Amino acid sequence: MSLRPIVLITGASTGMGAVYADRFAHRGHDLVLVARDGARLNALAARLRAETKVAIDVLVADLTKPADLASVEARLRSDARIGILVNNAGATLQGGFLDQTPDEVGNLISLNVTALTRLASAIAPRLAQVGEGAIVNLGSILGLAPEFGMTVYGATKAFVLLLSQGLNLEIGPKGVFVQAVLPSATRTEYWERSGRDVNALPAAMETEELVDAALIGFDRRETVTIPPLPDAGQWIALEAARQAMLPNFMQTHAAERYRSIS
Repeated sequence: MSLRPIVLITGASTGMGAVYADRFAHRGHDLVLVARDGARLNALAARLRAETKVAIDVLVADLTKPADLASVEARLRSDARIGILVNNAGATLQGGFLDQTPDEVGNLISLNVTALTRLASAIAPRLAQVGEGAIVNLGSILGLAPEFGMTVYGATKAFVLLLSQGLNLEIGPKGVFVQAVLPSATRTEYWERSGRDVNALPAAMETEELVDAALIGFDRRETVTIPPLPDAGQWIALEAARQAMLPNFMQTHAAERYRSIS
């Protein structure tokens, strides 16, 4: 067993989750891999065990199902060896808001928001108590870009960003590192599942390059990592503008511009 903390990765059977598993295994971390596809999980685990000799547990779970989600939460609460959670599992939907049914929207929120938050909630108290560990939440640049049209998906990822920033303020001082990773279009099975052609996009990053960049941000202890953004100063300026508004939000009266209709 590795002396490094175990990493639990959701959505680990394909795409970014599988690459995270590969990279952390090659760093010498034992793993707990979570996804719905048991065959793919077991194939990935077998390969990584052979290549790296780390210990790997496989948990077949659908995080939209309460019983499956509860089993993963229980593992995070009870297994003191797990020191890093990678909240990677997520989904998107075909079409725009008017094309999506309430059930489809509810299921998307259940996975992208509820499951992610519950898993973070399951592990955070234990990590804060021992004063170390990390939570990595996979968001998206769509959480900053309603103009790109994926309204509900983007809204779930905006939640992930604010949750991560808030957790960083709450539990960062207790020794727990929280990172939000905001990919742009990445070559994963997301696109096929949502009925979109990734090759029709102006650009799409390879999954391996995305995760490797995200891990550089992880090693640098960045709260927000945006691998496709060329100019970090733009994010810094956006954050500075947001923070400059904070003192103005708490007021006894409405702003002057709202005191008459003219």
